[in-house]
Amino acid sequence: MSTRNASAGEEPPIERLEQLVAPMQAGEKPRSAWRIGTEHEKLVYKKDDKHAPSYDEEGGIRDILLQLQEFGWKPVEENGKIIAMSGDDGTVSLEPAGQLELSGAPLENLHQTCNETGRHLEQVKAIGEKCGVGFLGLGMWPDKTRDELPVMPKGRYAIMLRHMPRVGSLGLDMMLRTCTIQVNLDYSSEADMAKKFRTGLALQPLATALFANSPFTEGKPNGYLSYRSHIWSDTDPHRTGMLPFVFDEDFGYERYVEYMLDVPMYFVVRDGKYIDAAGQSFRDFLAGKLPALPGELPTASDWWDHLSTAFPEVRLKSFLEMRGADGGPWSRICALPALWVGLLYDDTALDAAWDLVKHWTMEEREALRNAVPKLALDAPVPGGGKLRVLAREVLAIARSGLAARGRLSTSGDNETGYLETLDEIVSSGKVPAQRLLDMYHGEWHGDVSRVYKYSF
Repeated sequence: MSTRNASAGEEPPIERLEQLVAPMQAGEKPRSAWRIGTEHEKLVYKKDDKHAPSYDEEGGIRDILLQLQEFGWKPVEENGKIIAMSGDDGTVSLEPAGQLELSGAPLENLHQTCNETGRHLEQVKAIGEKCGVGFLGLGMWPDKTRDELPVMPKGRYAIMLRHMPRVGSLGLDMMLRTCTIQVNLDYSSEADMAKKFRTGLALQPLATALFANSPFTEGKPNGYLSYRSHIWSDTDPHRTGMLPFVFDEDFGYERYVEYMLDVPMYFVVRDGKYIDAAGQSFRDFLAGKLPALPGELPTASDWWDHLSTAFPEVRLKSFLEMRGADGGPWSRICALPALWVGLLYDDTALDAAWDLVKHWTMEEREALRNAVPKLALDAPVPGGGKLRVLAREVLAIARSGLAARGRLSTSGDNETGYLETLDEIVSSGKVPAQRLLDMYHGEWHGDVSRVYKYSF
């Protein structure tokens, strides 16, 4: 989730619809300026007893952040608490229960992306040796109850923790127990954004299936392969889902603005403080009638904050966020951006990917999205057959897109190698969660704690 460290108090107010569309229009870039921004979260645990460390305890989350200073990172504070670290490789920030996230820098190619991930993991593992902590790449805590998890000192989290139980039964699990990999991508125009958005939404269930890695809850199989994905189905219906309107012919920036105006607010930031506006309307804010700040009008920062509080499968800000994947190890952190860059950053590949899914109805898209958390690649696809067959076609398109980009590493390799871990998943017929379940029922003898040996 976003980290904010500035107040909107002295900015000019928003007075026209054009100002709400402006962040999206500002995201338009020529192809030469398209970048790749990868975000990945990991679970943090104390090696001695596997508990999730609190913010303040010795060797806890605050100490981990501070240790990053030896690698050149600089602290970001909120109300006197260090909540993130900023550096050349982006931002290291805190998820609600101390999940550690790298929001990577915008990079030109996947070789840089994978190197960035490697640097980050080397740094946190070195810090882990000093602080007695380990890092686990899964989509969800395999053994922790909500009550066993700490809460980080960020203002927005306190508001969200209060609000989540009002709107869904699994929102607290989303905040406290899950981890994801995401990739942020650019577009050249409104039409290009719309085509990428539609293709990304339609194929997001495939990413969920390939990266499914959350089959355990509180030490036992939960009946799902991506329970993290299932959690989103009962988090908050006003700000999640597959966004049917994106597939309308007239979809563009203004339609997304209208959607966001109907997403209930969480908060407003003034003078560094989070003001609870949960459930209130941004439309009322535009009219100066927000109960939390009567008489005040929103600013551009308020709108940007609000854009970060919707959680659909694909999200638009001044770039597109692909949000469907469970957390995982280094190879899959490199593979997710490879999949989406291959599909969306080459015109021929984008056309081919859209051709595969453009005839699906909204009901068929929803049915696939709902089937994947339990069935992964065994989910039925529109028109018959299983998702694993479609996966082969999609990976072939992504490979052709990456090859066409021709971005070479220092050793002369193109970017297609980062798809190999996904090829292996499809060839084997087993997604990561199924491999974990095989070990749980086999060599682990029902002891889910054995998963910790697969830490970064």
